[in-house]
Amino acid sequence: MKLSDLIKNLDIVKVIGNLDIEVFDVVTDSRFGSSSGVFVCLNGQNHDGHVFVNQAIKNGCVAIISEKELPVSITQIIVSDTRIALSVIASNFYGNIDKKMNLIGVIGTNGKTSTAHLIGKILNGTGKKCGVIGTLGTFFSGVCLEQSLTTPDPLQLHKALKEMYDCGIRTAVMEISAHAIYFKKVYGIKFAVAVFTNFSRDHLDFFNSEENYREVKKSFFSDNECKYIVTNADDELGREISKEFDGVITYSIDNPSDVFAIEIKEDKKGISFIINLFDCVYNVDMKLSGRFNVYNALAGATACALIGVKTERVISGLRSFSCVDGRLEKVYSNGFNIYVDYAHTPDGLEKVLSALKSITSGNLFCVFGCGGNRDVGKRREMGKISGLLANFTVITSDNPRYEEPMDIIFEIEKGVLEVTKKYVIIQDRKQAIEYAIDNAKKGDTILIAGKGAEKYQEILGIKLPYNDKDMVSEILRSK
Repeated sequence: MKLSDLIKNLDIVKVIGNLDIEVFDVVTDSRFGSSSGVFVCLNGQNHDGHVFVNQAIKNGCVAIISEKELPVSITQIIVSDTRIALSVIASNFYGNIDKKMNLIGVIGTNGKTSTAHLIGKILNGTGKKCGVIGTLGTFFSGVCLEQSLTTPDPLQLHKALKEMYDCGIRTAVMEISAHAIYFKKVYGIKFAVAVFTNFSRDHLDFFNSEENYREVKKSFFSDNECKYIVTNADDELGREISKEFDGVITYSIDNPSDVFAIEIKEDKKGISFIINLFDCVYNVDMKLSGRFNVYNALAGATACALIGVKTERVISGLRSFSCVDGRLEKVYSNGFNIYVDYAHTPDGLEKVLSALKSITSGNLFCVFGCGGNRDVGKRREMGKISGLLANFTVITSDNPRYEEPMDIIFEIEKGVLEVTKKYVIIQDRKQAIEYAIDNAKKGDTILIAGKGAEKYQEILGIKLPYNDKDMVSEILRSK
């Protein structure tokens, strides 16, 4: 396409050079510059893309997008924000497919994955073909594409939307992380519905304070165009959003709202409740555990109803929905139960342990660790939560990254020791899981938390193949 077409709708400060040239690629990594490509200079956490312009030119790029004038001989488009520019360019490069689709965004600390997949399940069940983009990957028409980020970078995101569109899909739901909001990955996208699930502590290693993290989440609704906003009226930030923005629809369990649930009951078979979905009342039985999944169900049901799914089809989708991979997923049940869950925040761990405690007749074991080079403060807090709610805690390693695993474990131990001495430290995750299995008796429950469906363990920059569910199967087979 012509460079002049690629940069349509950009807020351009200055153009140096010829815009009437053909370009065939857009890159942000100078090492992968290609013939007739455009290099976008991004300011990252560790590197400034402007430094690598000459390498990009050497590798074939014929134009650059930058935030300052550089001494180069190729066409240069100067903008005030290259991250905004990248999102606009990515949309243009892939034919502005995002403007032709009904898009649903899910924002929040916890529950994004379950809510997004629930929406996808309901919509696909009605024959309205829907793609899902999020932590577990990109899913559409039987295709599953793995990805390393909850919200892909703009080029990958818009490419995925185009691939969906080419398969006849006109609706997609995507998880939108706080990092994606901060780095403007979804800038310029118009959402039919934006769903807010909840807010709690997370990512303080990056955002430095809960207030900063909170404001980034909230900024999505002021910076992006949404026809409808669906928000949790039982969450403090959710209530703020409902007061400050137009077109807000609320859902809740405890507070007045547009959509709500009452008479919630939990047992070993799952959860049941009565839903009032815009004054249509139904009994719902779901094969899920935990009060938090009622919130996910309310959020998903509301979003689907707003884009025109008939109420009966929404309820049918709720009733037929089973767990999402690695989200409070029961992976063994024979005398005692084993669950795997992604809970890696204090709020997430508390909700999952509370849910399992209510349906466990025996002892509740919690096997978990915390990630390295991430929010240090939550480690002690999560240790205390496990000590309070679980009958026994097995502290182990998660993704230590570049930290010494035992340093992380000792931080968790401080929290456990505030409330109990019923714990053990086993650094090797396989051995930790095996210990819990060896000590579980009839009626007991084991929760293996923190990694969910992840297929690796990150140690010293290397992602080693590993999966909690596979490890459980391997241990049980050996016995």
